Amino acid sequence: MRIAILEDDPLQSEMLALWLRESGHDLYCFADARDFMRIAARESFDFFLLDSILPQLSGQEVLEWLRKERNNDTPVVFVTARDAEEDVVAALTGGADDYIVKPVRRWELLARVDAVLRRGRSQANEQVVVVGPYRFDVTHKEAQLDGAGLELTDKEFDLAVFLFRNLGRLVSRGHMLEAVWGRSPTVATRTVDTHISRVRMKLELRPERGYRLVPAYNFGYRLERVGAEAGEAA
Repeated sequence: MRIAILEDDPLQSEMLALWLRESGHDLYCFADARDFMRIAARESFDFFLLDSILPQLSGQEVLEWLRKERNNDTPVVFVTARDAEEDVVAALTGGADDYIVKPVRRWELLARVDAVLRRGRSQANEQVVVVGPYRFDVTHKEAQLDGAGLELTDKEFDLAVFLFRNLGRLVSRGHMLEAVWGRSPTVATRTVDTHISRVRMKLELRPERGYRLVPAYNFGYRLERVGAEAGEAA
């Protein structure tokens, strides 16, 4: 998972990043709320860890910006020294998914992060992803549409699975690039657009099929349900 940490204490940030990285996550660390907001406005993440006590904006203000101004529903967990009941209540009622009081214990942190991720991503680790007429066997890298096999390259398959696992969510090109190709400086973001075009064509992602890929200018794409499929999902 792609996780962003907003924490102005470098030792605390380094410790959290180490624990999460050793658990297989990709980490992005920010000490400044403005820098965090600038990147979060043009990149998507799977998870945010926020401190509440910051030099410029409070973690609560950053949370409000995410939820109200950016309409961002990415899971947020506070990791903070504030343990007053009113602080916990304000964070949770403001849209936070969990609240951890420092000092942080490694295994508790990892368990809480995993629990929040499980709640939000029911298909994240499933080896067979089935959505509408589409079926993806992750183990054997086999894709089907209405029971008929689809000819996809490995990268096209991985990109399609990533999109369906994030159905309805706006994901950035950088996020897709990292999820499918890894952190490779030799792969340009236009590679994502090329593969998106191929996936759209091969999977017949168009309204009459019940799904479409919608581009977001200077950001990325959203795979969304349309028509009857959207009504059934609701």
